[in-house]
Amino acid sequence: MQWILLTEEDYVTTNWSGGTTTQLAIAPQESVYANRDFLWRFSSAKVILEHSDFTPLPDYNRLIATVKGGLDMKVGDGARFSLAPYQMYSFDGAVSVESWGCCTDFNLMLRKGQCQGTLQALTLSAGSAVSWTAPVSAPEPFPRRTLAVYCGQGQVSLPEDHKTASAGQFLLCREAEDKPVCLESSQGAQLITAVIYSR
Repeated sequence: MQWILLTEEDYVTTNWSGGTTTQLAIAPQESVYANRDFLWRFSSAKVILEHSDFTPLPDYNRLIATVKGGLDMKVGDGARFSLAPYQMYSFDGAVSVESWGCCTDFNLMLRKGQCQGTLQALTLSAGSAVSWTAPVSAPEPFPRRTLAVYCGQGQVSLPEDHKTASAGQFLLCREAEDKPVCLESSQGAQLITAVIYSR
């Protein structure tokens, strides 16, 4: 498997109605978010308004977690609820979403019918190592596997690939094998791991 390390120099930051959004990675790589022609997209948004509305994305399913600060959300006609840091929530991008609170979040957008994926929070204590495996198996129609590790706090290493990510950095493997990934941390880390399955 070939992992790459993405840092702020590789990211693309744009404005949205509630603050800024930073694209960490997108597929296909030549896709443009504004054209809504992408298969999947990882991003991190800074919400600077106390009350904001999410951008509608009717062709996509979305997964979100906060990495700094809490967030209250109201999805469609549902009740308002609180999202704690590193708590995952998934929803249909076609449904209206209101949010309250200033935070930094982490997002995964998945094109409906063309890919599936999941996010998982993972905490490593100082000096620890874990063998991480995707929490869900590949659906039969989607044999290709993409893995990602976002470092929200601390530092994490892939010893087999000689890659280390610090807070705010992103490890990505676009063509991953179906095998465990060794993650190590000398100082401790708070991570969001992801798997995407596609055709």
